[in-house]
Order: sequence, then C-alpha cells, then structure tokens
Amino acid sequence: MNKIWKYTQYGYIAVAVVLLIDAVTRWSSDRNQAYLSIAFAVFMLLIFLFKRNFRKKIERRNNQ
Repeated sequence: MNKIWKYTQYGYIAVAVVLLIDAVTRWSSDRNQAYLSIAFAVFMLLIFLFKRNFRKKIERRNNQ
C-alpha cells in the first residue's frame, strides 16, 4: 500500500501543473479565474508537500 501512495502523491503535482497552465491561458481574458487557478495550484503543491512529509515520517517510524 505504501508503494501506491509513493506514486499517487505525484498526481497532486500534475494537477498543480495543469492548473498553472490554465491560469496562464486565462490570464488575459479572465484574470479572476486565473487567480483562482493559481490559488488551487498552490494548495495542491502544499498538499503534495504535506503528504510526502507524512509518508516519510511513517516510513521512518516503520523502519525502526
């Protein structure tokens, strides 16, 4: 199960990249929507970092 989480956490990075691309394409036409996409991209990046940190902490605890 841990190997699954190791690879699925990168899905958050993929979603963040898609949201950043969306923000760049909407920047000239709808700036409010672009800001929302950027906010969600930052949120996805924070979720990625939190989940990676939590997974590594669990791995260290299980290896002891």
